[in-house]
Amino acid sequence: MEISEFQKLMHELYAHNDRRRGGKATMLWLVEEVGELAEAIRREEPENIEEELSDCFAWIGALANLYGVDLEKAFLKKYPGVCPTCKQKPCICTD
Repeated sequence: MEISEFQKLMHELYAHNDRRRGGKATMLWLVEEVGELAEAIRREEPENIEEELSDCFAWIGALANLYGVDLEKAFLKKYPGVCPTCKQKPCICTD
């Protein structure tokens, strides 16, 4: 699945709820999922990590749709095949 296909699916499934909820409340849902991901990582629960990563990705798609951001284009603009900081592939930044 391409990122654009994922974003379209999220729109078809949830856009009506996301519009009703609004950007701020949708952002809070993402933050909650990030907290759940952190907990799954802390507990070293691989199956739960997978689930929470999926949830985070879905909420990012929801926010992108609410704000009219094409995630695929935005990602390629920010990460054009090289590190956006050092401009190298692989990255040679030290953190």
